[in-house]
Amino acid sequence: MTNQQTSTEDFELDPHLDPDLGLVADTANLPPVEVQIAKVAERQRQITAKVQIPHPVERVWKVLTDYEALTDFIPNLAKSSLLEHPDGGIRLEQIGSQRLLNLNFCARVVLDLEESFPREINFQMVEGDFKGFSGYWCLEPYVLDQLIGTNLCYSIEIWPKLTMPITIIERRLSNDLKSNLLAIYQRVNYLANQK
Repeated sequence: MTNQQTSTEDFELDPHLDPDLGLVADTANLPPVEVQIAKVAERQRQITAKVQIPHPVERVWKVLTDYEALTDFIPNLAKSSLLEHPDGGIRLEQIGSQRLLNLNFCARVVLDLEESFPREINFQMVEGDFKGFSGYWCLEPYVLDQLIGTNLCYSIEIWPKLTMPITIIERRLSNDLKSNLLAIYQRVNYLANQK
């Protein structure tokens, strides 16, 4: 049985984002982010977030695949480093860090990524602080009033260890996905305005 919740409420970005990176904007002009949570199993959740970005797919792809620059603008992402892959693929180590219940909480994952330019990036945890962590980015072009844009979707399936309360993880990740997509939206806009 699937339990889904959808939220499109306004969301404010982290006020500590660096204005030099063009990531502090008028939050009233940011697009809504749709978030869905599905219960996969007792302690497993699939969380999906979607946003429209008024720029071509190739421009959004370039931001998403600049993996080591993600820490420059993604809130709570403390580390994002490419590692050597034994089979020549793409392997990425990421560490998220934030405060939960007055405690500093860090989670580390090593992901193997598979790019299908320019439509999809799939990832699967090969090592990390969860029992399971996988998902994908999906980019679909749209045309609205002769403007070419991108429907960006980010979906993760997470299975936390028993020491992590699932309800807190679910709520935190839902908020993080919103802020991450809005940070990507702002980053794409910022880079487009630099040209």
